[in-house]
Amino acid sequence: MRIFRTGEEGFNNYLARVDRRGVQENLRIEREVRSILKDVKQRGDEALVHYTEVFDGVRIAIHQLQVKREDVKKAYREIPGGLVSTLKKASRRIRRFHRLSLREAIRPLVEKGIRLEQVIRPLEKIGIYVPGGKASYPSTVLMAAIPAKIAGVREIIMTTPPHPDGISPAVLVAADLAGVDRIYQVGGVQAISALAYGTASIPRVDKIVGPGNRYVATAKRLVYGSVDIDMVAGPSEIVIISDEETPFSYVAADLISQAEHDEMAWPVLITPSEAFGREVGEEVMRQLSSLKRGKIARRSLDRRGAILIVKDLGEAVKVANRIAPEHLELAVSDPASLVRDVRHAGSIFLGVHTPEAIGDYLAGPNHILPTAGTARFSSPLGVEDFVKRMNVVRFGEDALARFDQDVRRFTEWEGLEGHYEAVRIRVRR
Repeated sequence: MRIFRTGEEGFNNYLARVDRRGVQENLRIEREVRSILKDVKQRGDEALVHYTEVFDGVRIAIHQLQVKREDVKKAYREIPGGLVSTLKKASRRIRRFHRLSLREAIRPLVEKGIRLEQVIRPLEKIGIYVPGGKASYPSTVLMAAIPAKIAGVREIIMTTPPHPDGISPAVLVAADLAGVDRIYQVGGVQAISALAYGTASIPRVDKIVGPGNRYVATAKRLVYGSVDIDMVAGPSEIVIISDEETPFSYVAADLISQAEHDEMAWPVLITPSEAFGREVGEEVMRQLSSLKRGKIARRSLDRRGAILIVKDLGEAVKVANRIAPEHLELAVSDPASLVRDVRHAGSIFLGVHTPEAIGDYLAGPNHILPTAGTARFSSPLGVEDFVKRMNVVRFGEDALARFDQDVRRFTEWEGLEGHYEAVRIRVRR
């Protein structure tokens, strides 16, 4: 991992590169994605079957797109009993945490002859995209579906790429535990198009959530407006702020835990101690030698990883806020003294015994988080993402009359004569 020191040109250049990570567009990918979206919109299931064979190498008939209930039941017998227990434990913890976000409508505001309130309604139908390329992600199923279920979504549709040997049984079990209603073995851009526009087999949904590769992220961005989306997810990110009190082997392991996701991940250590940073860098190389996905992690660490040497922990937090990372670890002796100054992060992990990895699976808070600096203005996936608010307004006759002249002044200034007439005709009646 490269080392950059505060105040030096390399330090500033690296941060400028990080700043740009969310604005890079690939016009070639966008053209390909638009073409597939259009084709699926026009040809429906026929196009889904075609692209599934082209991109996933799986020939599938239209009637096989939806996973049968008996296949889900069979999946419980195809994974170890211990894993079933762990999935149940994770689902309980995720469910318990997200129930904290449930809220009723706000208290009505009542004046003389006027009642103003807001009601909350769950979305009717949502789509979950679960990646299935380089790994199997039952944890993502739980994180995406459980808050939707708690919110009261009526129907949850899941799509995931097929595999010659079938969908991962752990993914099917997780979907069952999370309350997914229908599962389709369709992936990539074609799945996003089907969820956004609908086909004969796959219904159109109101919102699409879940991570995916660059093609899936681009497709979600392009269908927004026809449906809602959670976010345009980018590669995984971790920023670790650490002092010399944390074992360097812990920090190295946590950097690798995100680097192994894919070659485009951003693993960053910020520390006031250059000696500590060098120890971490050497330990990273030692740990990589025994990692199954070591090649992927090494590319990420070489291309995008960095050790940033700063003056003190206060500057470390300022740099982290500028990056606005998906995951922020405060691996310091007194994390509580730093957390109050953190303004931008998807999820914060406090202390030496709280690795980011526990948040991916069993802590309870959601692991579908804003990336590419969008933590500056967006939040983790939660119950709030699966409900909408509606304003409810009621005026009595006398109350409307009290606002007659105020409405007239607005409409005269804005040139909307018909608006005032809608009030005047009632008041002058």
